[in-house]
Amino acid sequence: MLLSARRISVTPSLLGESPVWDAENEVIYWVDGVGRKIHRHDTRRNSFDEWQMPSMVGSVGLAQGSRLITGLQDGIYEFDTESGDLTPHFQFAAPDERVRFNDGKVDRQGRFLCGTMGIHAEPRGELYRVSPGGKTEVLANGIRISNALSFSPDGRVMYFADSMDRSVRAYRYDSADGALQEPRIHVDTKPYGSGPDGATVDSEGYIWITLVQIGKIGRFDPEGQLDRLIDAPIDMPSCLSFGGPDLNILYMTSIKDSGTGRAVSRHPAGGHMFAIEGLGVTGIAEPRFGQSQEV
Repeated sequence: MLLSARRISVTPSLLGESPVWDAENEVIYWVDGVGRKIHRHDTRRNSFDEWQMPSMVGSVGLAQGSRLITGLQDGIYEFDTESGDLTPHFQFAAPDERVRFNDGKVDRQGRFLCGTMGIHAEPRGELYRVSPGGKTEVLANGIRISNALSFSPDGRVMYFADSMDRSVRAYRYDSADGALQEPRIHVDTKPYGSGPDGATVDSEGYIWITLVQIGKIGRFDPEGQLDRLIDAPIDMPSCLSFGGPDLNILYMTSIKDSGTGRAVSRHPAGGHMFAIEGLGVTGIAEPRFGQSQEV
């Protein structure tokens, strides 16, 4: 099947990341981490909205009603897209300007996981999980750049990467209490000449990973073997999410300038959001914070 890619966004992001499809309302959200913005494209109305955040924003997930859950520089908040209110779920007791939240996802049980990272890739990051009842846990530490957070269709495997390790790990994930078992290397991205950035899982249980340094997207089977490798429509793809009415469109954010000098696009469309069609696979509807998803 012939692939096609079309640009979705009107203006580029500096650090486009964290696309998430709201199947109920047929809108796609994403963030500009460096620009401190949350973006929304309503595909029914072909309209665009954006909200300025008070600090760098790493990721967003769906919450109840008009709300999102988001990782900002100093904590995890719910953001109401109608009122503009930010409600904290977790804040650092002593904010550290050398650390910020990065990649995050809502698990199948409605909890939000979000990893922090060292601003200059120092090993200061931790992986947090926030439950709707207010419980906050630290699941891992010593992380340089948190990325590739995603879950298998049944929610029993969590994928996660420290991009500087150039591999994606798989953890057995207890669907009831969220306990993690020792990880295994699921995909070693070193042979491809890139660290992993964002990832998403399709309905067949294959994980799609952006290989940001080489401008490609890889699809890997549940055993971690490469199924296909496709060219991204941009030199620096960052994160992925399936969307569209049939969940068969792969939305992809990209980087224009990460602000640290590590990632600067040479492409004239750097930083834009794209929709890739013709892949012949479908994704899984994203769960909402505070709402368990049947698996």
